[in-house]
Parts: sequence; C-alpha cells; structure tokens
Amino acid sequence: MAQARRVGGPAIVFTFDPHPVRILRPALAPPPLTWTDRKAQLLAELGVDLIVAYPTDEALLHLTDRQFFDSIVRGQLAARAMVEGPNFFFGRDRTGTIDVLRRFTAEAGMALEVVEPVMAGGEIVSSSRVRKLLSAGQIDEAREILTQPYRIRGMVTHGVGRGGRIGFPTANISAIDTLLPAAGVYAGCAVVQGERWPAAINIGGNPTFGEQTLKVEVHLIGFNGQLYGQPLEVDFLSRLREVRPFSGVEELKLQLNRDIAAALDIASAWNRAQGAG
Repeated sequence: MAQARRVGGPAIVFTFDPHPVRILRPALAPPPLTWTDRKAQLLAELGVDLIVAYPTDEALLHLTDRQFFDSIVRGQLAARAMVEGPNFFFGRDRTGTIDVLRRFTAEAGMALEVVEPVMAGGEIVSSSRVRKLLSAGQIDEAREILTQPYRIRGMVTHGVGRGGRIGFPTANISAIDTLLPAAGVYAGCAVVQGERWPAAINIGGNPTFGEQTLKVEVHLIGFNGQLYGQPLEVDFLSRLREVRPFSGVEELKLQLNRDIAAALDIASAWNRAQGAG
C-alpha cells in the first residue's frame, strides 16, 4: 500500500486460482487455507484496493518469465511498482527469480521492493507453518500469527439428530473445501447470514456411542432456527479438549455443558476485544 501511494495507483494483490501446483503436481498440492472471496474480504479489511485471482491454465504455465512479465505484469496490469518476497518464482520451469525480476523491473523503470519474511516466535510466518499448527490442533498458536481466526465453510446437512435429543442440537457441516483442524473440541463463532454466534465445535467421531466417522458438528450457542441446506462459516478461537468417550449420556451432558460455558466465555472475550480494537 505504501508503494501504491508513492506511484499514485491502486494497491493490487495478484494471486493464482487455482494454485499452479494443483495443475502441475496435483498429488503434492497442499489443502487450501481459504477461498478466493474470503481472501478478498481479508485483504480489503487490511486496506488493499483490488485482488486479481488470475485463472491458472496450461497456457499461463507455459509462459516464459519474460512473457509473463511483458504480457501480464506490464501489459494487463500496467504495474508501476511491485512488492515480492525473496522466494518468488515466475514463468515456465520457475526460471524467473528475484534477480531476474530485478533486471526486468529496472529495465521497465519500475520500483521493486523485496520484503523479508515476517518472524514470530523465532520462526518464519508461512502458510506451511499455519497448516502444521492447524493439523496438530494448535488453534491458539495459529491464531496468533493470522490476521483473523482460522475459518472453514460448508453446507449444513442432516445428521442422526442425537445432539438435539439430549439437549445439544448441532449443525453438521459437509463439503468443506479447506484444511480441517485436528480432531478435538473447539471454541469459536459461527457466521449465519452475516450474523455471528458463539459456538462449540466438535471435529471427530462420537466415541461414547461407538461412532468413529469423522464429522464436523457445530453447536450455535443461543441460536434457535433452521439451518439445513444453508451455508455455514465457522471461526476457530481456541481448542478446549480432545474427543474422548464418556461412561454414558449423563457424563457426556455434564462435559458438554462445561464445553459450552467455556466456548461462550472465549467467544465473548474475543468479541469484546474486537469491539475495543
């Protein structure tokens, strides 16, 4: 944004959709952390003017580094300045390095700023680090290096209805297209039609009832309404405990009451902090 102000133009984030690895080496493609619309929302909140989600196809991937720079950076974007990280590569076979980009931008009379990685806790902040934390269920640690809580989305589908029968109705979410955190019980918030609700989230099976199938179940605290067939987005704030079996329904209900109370406290504290910010 500082570079955009210097050259008198909009601050644009350029990204690929889908990630090139999904076309070149789909078996090695990591699960995404978010989706394009969410990226645009988060970047807009940070002050970015536009996001370009450039369609990735074979034609794009066959462009040389010079063709990519001349056709897209200069031709389509008419860029006047660029900001990149030190490990940026572009063009066919990743021949475009930062040094190559320095030469191209200098020849074009463009400013280039290479930004060193952000460090937190002595480690580089990166998508791979976030994935590792989420996969280990370390939601609190992941939240500390993200600008917003980690969010998933999906569609609410019918479950077996057991939660409602014991007094804890849940929304079962399917068709989740991003990385799922490790199995566990979490405190968070659910977003329904733009309105946020404190939530207790269970990822895993129901071992008390002998069910091992991985499910994502969300109890919206204080919500009364019908959610079947609707999209639901869920923010993760903190991990409460592991999924474990209980001796019976009564012991499970006692623990669920404790989970809900803890989730409500955490979500309320988060919302207060956001309001204060």
